[in-house]
Amino acid sequence: MKKLGFFLLLFCVINSFAQDSTYTRGIINTLTSKAFWGRGYTKDGMKKAGDYIAVAYQKIGLVPMGTAYKQTFSFPVNTFPGKMMVTINGEKLIPGKDFIVNNESPGIKQIAQLTPVDSLHFQVKPSIQVLLKDKLTWSVATEVGDITTIQLNKKSLNTLPKKISVDIENKFIPDFQAANICGLVKGTQYADSLLIITAHYDHLGGMGATTYFPGANDNAAGVATLLSLAKYYAANPQPYSIGFICFAAEEAGLIGSGYFVENPLVPLGNIKFLINLDLVGTGESGMTVVNASVYPKAFAQLNAINNEHHYIPKINQRGKAANSDHYFFTEKGVPAFFIYTQGGPSAYHDIFDKPETLPLTKYKDLFKLIVGFNQKLMK
Repeated sequence: MKKLGFFLLLFCVINSFAQDSTYTRGIINTLTSKAFWGRGYTKDGMKKAGDYIAVAYQKIGLVPMGTAYKQTFSFPVNTFPGKMMVTINGEKLIPGKDFIVNNESPGIKQIAQLTPVDSLHFQVKPSIQVLLKDKLTWSVATEVGDITTIQLNKKSLNTLPKKISVDIENKFIPDFQAANICGLVKGTQYADSLLIITAHYDHLGGMGATTYFPGANDNAAGVATLLSLAKYYAANPQPYSIGFICFAAEEAGLIGSGYFVENPLVPLGNIKFLINLDLVGTGESGMTVVNASVYPKAFAQLNAINNEHHYIPKINQRGKAANSDHYFFTEKGVPAFFIYTQGGPSAYHDIFDKPETLPLTKYKDLFKLIVGFNQKLMK
């Protein structure tokens, strides 16, 4: 009876935390707000987000993983802090909606006639190339190229581009300052053994002075889920220590996680398993686990829990992939899964990845699945 009572109590506790979607929504709304400017490289967006998460750690009751919550580092990045004007055939285009400038582009101010290369490619030698696209997808560059590349949304054009007027300002920062935010809940029995939950908090930032990329699914949802789990584990310490790392500079090439692995705040050999959360704001079509085929026993345990409780409609397995912050840990021998969900809005690396259209369909079930999986790992 005592054992049954314990599991009933545990179920109620997990359920109450998993139901706390108001807290999760609040975090997503905050991190995607204009004040955080896409958690990127202009208007102090990434710094503001890092400060916010560090304060959240403190409020939750996490202790720093090292001497402080922040693990600082620097790297080069190309930014677009100011002018962002493109006119095609005399019609002024809207940044983000009608066009994007490729992330490695230098700034430029020019009026010129465009020469067609093919039906989707136009140029002004040697300074500008224009590409017609069905979808505009932005990114981050750590260097500056020789030519300004502008992607145009085909739906925004009534005729082929013939004349271009462009005024774009870039600023290359050779030593942009960033920080991973690292905390933990100490274990009650085996404090040196760790389970780690990670999520990157950076996104693409702003493209010009008036356009930013909110990054609701990528990856405010992952950070919000991580902080919700941190609340749960702070209130319910486990036999193992549970660590939480919000990485910076994932969008710039997994730079934050790479830095942590080379400068670990805990011995990597003490990490028994790591779960990386990225793009977890949907789930009606299921979820995918990267490294599932690398760690088949752990994947079987995850599936067994899901089959018993019917949390996620389908769990797909993938092999090894260098597509998020789990990667460098795996390369160093740390067992890790990268989890992302499917379904819902198709917005990705564009201005339409907004909180108001993010369904959080399987947030509560994913929360329960992760807690159940971590319980198995500690047995």
